[in-house]
Amino acid sequence: MLSPNDKKLEKLDPFYRPSISKQKTSVEIINEARNALRTVRTQRPFTPQEDQRKLFGPASSRTPENRPPSSFSLHASSFESSDSRPISGTRLSPLELKPKAPASPTTEEDSCLSFPKPPVDPAKIRRISSARARLFRAASQGALLPDRSLLPTESKKTVESKEMVMMGDSMMKINGICLTESNAVGHTKSHPLQLTYDGGFREIKEQEMFIGTALSHLRSGGDQGKRRARASSCPTSSDLSRPQTKTVSKADLEKKDTEAEADEVFWTTRILPILYEIEKEENIETVCAACTKLHHALEEGNMLGNKFKRRRVLLKTLYKLVDVGSDLLNLKLAKIILALRERRKNLLNVCKLIFKKNEKNDSLIQNDNILESLLEVLRSEDLQTNTEAFLYCMGTIKFISGNPGFLNEMMNKGAVEVLVNLIKEINENTKECGTCLPNLGHLLVQVTATLRNLADSPLARRKLLGTSSLPQLCTVMEQFSGDKDICTNIARIFSKLTSYSDCCAAVANYSRCYALFLNLINKYQRKQDLIVRIVFILGNLTAKNNQAREQFSKEKGGVPSLVSLFQTFHELDLHSQKPMGEGAVQKAPSEVEDVLVKLTRVLANLAIHPGIGQTLATNQQVVGLLLTTLERKSLGECEELVINTTATINNLSYYQVKNSVILDKKLYIAQLLLKLLVSNNMDGILEAVRVFGNLSQDHDICNFIVQNNVHKFMLALLDAKHQDICFSACGVLLNLTVDKDKRAILKEGGGITKLVDCLRDFGPTDWQLACLVCKTLWNFSENITNAASCFGDEDTDTLLVLLSSFLDEELALDGSFDQDLKNYHKLHWETEFKPVAQQLLNRIQSHHTFLEPLPFPSF
Repeated sequence: MLSPNDKKLEKLDPFYRPSISKQKTSVEIINEARNALRTVRTQRPFTPQEDQRKLFGPASSRTPENRPPSSFSLHASSFESSDSRPISGTRLSPLELKPKAPASPTTEEDSCLSFPKPPVDPAKIRRISSARARLFRAASQGALLPDRSLLPTESKKTVESKEMVMMGDSMMKINGICLTESNAVGHTKSHPLQLTYDGGFREIKEQEMFIGTALSHLRSGGDQGKRRARASSCPTSSDLSRPQTKTVSKADLEKKDTEAEADEVFWTTRILPILYEIEKEENIETVCAACTKLHHALEEGNMLGNKFKRRRVLLKTLYKLVDVGSDLLNLKLAKIILALRERRKNLLNVCKLIFKKNEKNDSLIQNDNILESLLEVLRSEDLQTNTEAFLYCMGTIKFISGNPGFLNEMMNKGAVEVLVNLIKEINENTKECGTCLPNLGHLLVQVTATLRNLADSPLARRKLLGTSSLPQLCTVMEQFSGDKDICTNIARIFSKLTSYSDCCAAVANYSRCYALFLNLINKYQRKQDLIVRIVFILGNLTAKNNQAREQFSKEKGGVPSLVSLFQTFHELDLHSQKPMGEGAVQKAPSEVEDVLVKLTRVLANLAIHPGIGQTLATNQQVVGLLLTTLERKSLGECEELVINTTATINNLSYYQVKNSVILDKKLYIAQLLLKLLVSNNMDGILEAVRVFGNLSQDHDICNFIVQNNVHKFMLALLDAKHQDICFSACGVLLNLTVDKDKRAILKEGGGITKLVDCLRDFGPTDWQLACLVCKTLWNFSENITNAASCFGDEDTDTLLVLLSSFLDEELALDGSFDQDLKNYHKLHWETEFKPVAQQLLNRIQSHHTFLEPLPFPSF
């Protein structure tokens, strides 16, 4: 006869999987029902490295006629002449109809101003010395530096005949031209003797002493009144153009004169010798070394930039060397030219020069630190004026970003920040103009391709997060949605970034991204390379962030867009290849299958959201496509697609809702799953068992399982010693034991012993699996009259020991769990597992008879 406590226990219903009518939160669904709803993972789409370095690869949507060239010819003549002047943009005053004859100059004016001289007579040229002829000829042909063979004696005669200096006055007169103190040094720049060369530059030194003496006299001689008179009698060019000039202090004038004099001496003593060496030397290695020395000297003399007076003379010398054709020399020339801040056409040409020489010259670019010069162009130059120059500059940066050897250098030099700022500027310009300029689109292709290469770096990912670049990239994708190349590059960036939790959360927080991705899916539905990445990104977002599922569920047309995409690629797959046999082996999915793999993953992840899950479960087209895929494909043919499809069916089968297509076709689905159970693929077996775990809540499916001996397969899986497989198989057995007629199956093949072994092996660390085992044993022992006859003596003793120890101990968790998850599991260990374990322990103890030994008979 049963005790009151036993009667109370007998009234408890059998344990079974909770009905869907009891709604759970998303957290409970994810953490508790791991055999019912599960996210799916997949590999990121692979992008092969381009063999040729071009602005636009072979997969570009741009036609050759609609894109800038990647190959071109470039010569010294391509650069603008140093004598050319930029367009000023200032309107000139009209000339009077009757030109007036110039008034007779005064004595002072005559000493300061001179009239234009007529052209040199050719006969006169023939009469001069051969050295002078070479000088005239060089000047007319664009040569910068005179020949070294000018004789010192001829130079001295020229000085004696043409140089006159008025030392007693406040001015200096050279070749009949009046010079003040402020322009005395500047006049020597055009003086022929300054460029003469004789071993130790004797003439130059003598001229420096001469100029220095004259300047010192100008500074010391004369009072303040004479200086004012000199200033008024010899106006500068700025004085002639502006009626009123700003008053400059004496200290400023002296400082300016001192700086000009120092620059002139530095140019003469340091720069000119290097220029002679560069122009006359024939050995390329020596010229390259001289260019390096020239750059250092210019940097030392603070002569880099665009304010250096001798800049045009220097640039003209450098341009002439472009035709030499040496890659190393051209890169060194380009570095100097960029440092001199060239603009417009010349900036474009020098960027083209570096771009043209980048192939197979990464080591040269790295050794000469060309990257810093290119980044400086992007930092300092105007985007709208130099868009094409930016294009080739970015083209070079894109190529070297694919070289792992440049990664640290690019990070250290702030390449990510420069590119993000450039993207922000392009977004602002596009928003203001309202149209997408073609050159900006070409430029964005290079910028986004560079970020795609850098996105693999952990440091680059942190910088992209820190600069809020992800919303900017979404804005680019929105404004340039018609440019497939840009959208594909950004999709590649996001496919890399969303593989990491922090980046995935940052993208998910940008609510407009879901509508943007859906728009691209509808716009480029048959563009596999773009679609596969967009779908992969959605799979990452919906796998790691429940907020993403919630946000996607609110997007109008979200599910229909995915269903339409599924239908499109399903038809493409039908026409692309014939069904393969079970024994066929395919190393990798085709491009069409790859889209289906990623798409079924998105559907499986979205199905975790109750609203989307129930909608998909009642959608005839979705379920029909999933079942057709399962019919046509085998694990040997396309493993990942079959597994993802089965996982999607599993998540949809969780929802026991009215009009569920899954429930209507449950027997047909069970029949399809049999081929997975008999395969040698453990992942496929596991997914099939999970589906049976949900479907076995139905009485018809339980009968199907017993009739087809699927229960024996579930019992065999308990020996797999694989925690997830044991969990899923135990879930099926739990649902079977709800039916009293089917409880005896646990005695087949040592089922009770296997359940006890699972409790012993996995119970201390897995409260969910321990609960399933205890609930299954509880259902099995509902009509127990003797524990030993129900479980067996050995298994009964083991259960008594295990349950008692589990009730006295806490859940053991390793260090792989964070503290919040540990607290979550420990809480459920106390609230979920221990009550079930206590009930089962009480039932076993109340029906377990302890036989006491008989006393030894006495005589």
